[in-house]
Amino acid sequence: MSRAGRVWNCGNLYMNTAPIVSKVWSFCTTLRDDGVSYGDYLEQLTYLIFLKMADEYAKPPYKRDVGIPAEYDWQSLKSKTGADLEAHYVALLRELGGKRGMLGQIFTKAQNKIQDPAKLYRLIDMVDDTEWVTMGADIKGDIYEGLLEKNAEDTKSGAGQYFTPRALIRAMVECIRPEPGKRIADPACGTGGFFLAAYDFITNPDNFKLDRTQKAFLKHEAFHGNEIVANTRRLCLMNMFLHNIGEIDGGAPISPNDSLVADAGERFDYVLANPPFGKKSSMSFTNEEGEQERDDLTYNRQDFWATTSNKQLNFVQHIRTMLKTTGRAAVVVPDNVLFEGGAGETIRKKLLDNTDLHTILRLPTGVFYAQGVKANVIFFDNHEASPNPWTKRVWYYDYRTNIHHTLKKKPMRFEDLADFVKCYNPHNRHQRKPTWDEQDAPDGRWRSYSYEELCARDKTSLDIFWLKDKSLTDLDNLPEPDELAEEIIENLEAGLNSFREVLAGLRQSG
Repeated sequence: MSRAGRVWNCGNLYMNTAPIVSKVWSFCTTLRDDGVSYGDYLEQLTYLIFLKMADEYAKPPYKRDVGIPAEYDWQSLKSKTGADLEAHYVALLRELGGKRGMLGQIFTKAQNKIQDPAKLYRLIDMVDDTEWVTMGADIKGDIYEGLLEKNAEDTKSGAGQYFTPRALIRAMVECIRPEPGKRIADPACGTGGFFLAAYDFITNPDNFKLDRTQKAFLKHEAFHGNEIVANTRRLCLMNMFLHNIGEIDGGAPISPNDSLVADAGERFDYVLANPPFGKKSSMSFTNEEGEQERDDLTYNRQDFWATTSNKQLNFVQHIRTMLKTTGRAAVVVPDNVLFEGGAGETIRKKLLDNTDLHTILRLPTGVFYAQGVKANVIFFDNHEASPNPWTKRVWYYDYRTNIHHTLKKKPMRFEDLADFVKCYNPHNRHQRKPTWDEQDAPDGRWRSYSYEELCARDKTSLDIFWLKDKSLTDLDNLPEPDELAEEIIENLEAGLNSFREVLAGLRQSG
């Protein structure tokens, strides 16, 4: 059962939290009727919960100064109504956005999205009615995670690109098995899912018994991320804070800088990431006429093996740079990273030679909130320079062929990936056994290819499948019509995305 499931189904704890959950969701529904999206609601809730917790911390027994001026604190909001409340709230958001540390990052570019002062007052009253500091991290964290997932499901907002399915994240963390006292990074951290899963894994008493020093390190020093989108960054910071990572009056562990621009010089024990999909790196800017334009970026980095405008390939190179010589990575990448020529071929060959690229998990469509995504997870360990290739064999788990998932009716669960985790053998991955055999087990999903076999393939392509697609031959095993329709839509979206990438490449070259 998921962590959230354990929280909602544990007797008395459920009875104590159910009213809070009900209030949070019911008010969200009320605002939706006024045109306020899940994302806007979540944003305003973030500001207000942070202010309420700062107010609680300012009182005994904590008596902490978070840096919020008295004229803009929680009590100042509670004392106003109507137009005065709306005007004061706007001024408060602007003032706090200029502060330093966690406070400033939470309120960076903050705007009021609730235009009805009466509803804003009701939301403030709802937040005020709860003691957030004394509430368990599991409870308030899962309330917030639930809102993040709802926001990701709102496909029109595009928020799904910042939210990696938690079942996949958990499986990746279970394979990597991060240890206490080690540093964990994500160069495109979205809403912080990898950090929370790693935190849960390390604090699970079945995995580790932490001493005081290890707990302090985990809270204050273990995690580092980058997220260039201000709203997503604030959601990540609040998500981490509500899960007991970081301090309300401390620094922000999430940088607003584009991680690809330069090597920051820091090295990490683990990198867990799902960098943004899409072929081109680009940034928006405003020209002299005030119009928004986009400029394709090609990052010129001395530490990169190849120069390319494909940001996924750049992230793979950057993540390798981020790792200590003993560091380990698990990264979600789209299919083109496995087969694209030119810089892609160079990067794959270097990855095979300079790291131990030991595992590739092939994922089906229908598992990401961004439609039409065909993705994989690559696992590799970094090493010191060597005249001989570090990769000996690459193990593949094909969880795509004959697999059908949809976000609404058949979402992927952790249990669906349990066999992959078992085959991965996290406790000793050097003792693996294939489940595929050409004669006795032709339907096995787990097999390996040698370094020599992969290098002999055209363009060193790592895009490999060996199972037969039963939907092409066995009409009795077709999925239900609605599942089939959703899968067709996913494939059409994937095809359109590929055409867009080809067109963008032609425009750039011509």
